[in-house]
Amino acid sequence: MVSESRRLTFLATAALLAVTACWGSTFFLIHDLLTRVPTLDFLAVRFAIASVAMVVLAPKVLGRLTRESRRHAVVLGCLYGVAQILQTAGLAKTPASVSGFITGMYVVATPVFAALILRSRIGSSTWVAVLLAMAGLGVLTLGGFSVGYGEALIFVAAMIYALHIVGLGAWSDPQQALGMATVQLIVIALICLVSTAPGGLVLPDRLGDWVSVLYMAIFAGAGAMIGQTWAQAHLPPTRAAIIMSMEPVFAALFAVLFGGESATVRMVVGGLLVLAAMLLAELAPRRKVEAEVTHLTV
Repeated sequence: MVSESRRLTFLATAALLAVTACWGSTFFLIHDLLTRVPTLDFLAVRFAIASVAMVVLAPKVLGRLTRESRRHAVVLGCLYGVAQILQTAGLAKTPASVSGFITGMYVVATPVFAALILRSRIGSSTWVAVLLAMAGLGVLTLGGFSVGYGEALIFVAAMIYALHIVGLGAWSDPQQALGMATVQLIVIALICLVSTAPGGLVLPDRLGDWVSVLYMAIFAGAGAMIGQTWAQAHLPPTRAAIIMSMEPVFAALFAVLFGGESATVRMVVGGLLVLAAMLLAELAPRRKVEAEVTHLTV
């Protein structure tokens, strides 16, 4: 039983790390695409395609969802959709480096929310990992810092992302993961589509842009949502948040490999700090209560 639990934990960690790498691979693609397509329109198209793909590929999963799981997935989708819009609005008024750091604040907020909502007991080694992750994110992304309207919006988005992570940890069921991921994507798509309604939906007009959108919809959208939902059924929220803090590290790596950017000392140092945080969270001994995933049934 113990070995099976460890195997599932390892697989969940690997799956979430793969999801995070997939998200990181989209940064340089999005940076290029958003010069031609408005951000909210891009999000609406991306999540609409992801939703349709999920329904077409697995049409029966929605019918297999329990009423409770369906309700939870709607709440989680609303959280994620609202966070996407707030983050997008903040990005228009905030330097990308600062926004990346503020978004990463979910790494700190997640254990706080987990302690308050799930009554999780967070050990000292986990807090050290959280601080290491934040230090790494700071070195990796910050070139300066100011607080204004845009920064406030992104901070609220980061807090909502943290609630989404805690909610997934509390409500995810491995048997319901596919259906819950589908409902979340549908809700996110609807929220993004509604937000574009006043100005009308703008679609990509280049073949290359459609290829990028399809990749981000199928792999970084539908596939990533399935992977995250399943993985968080087996991982405590704080460990999940620390693993997900690798996203800007992967973003920097892919930008260097495929986006034409040059590696810098800051990238290396920041990346190593975040990697150290993830390894500490995974390898440090922890009490039994920390190793378990707290699930809520309300």
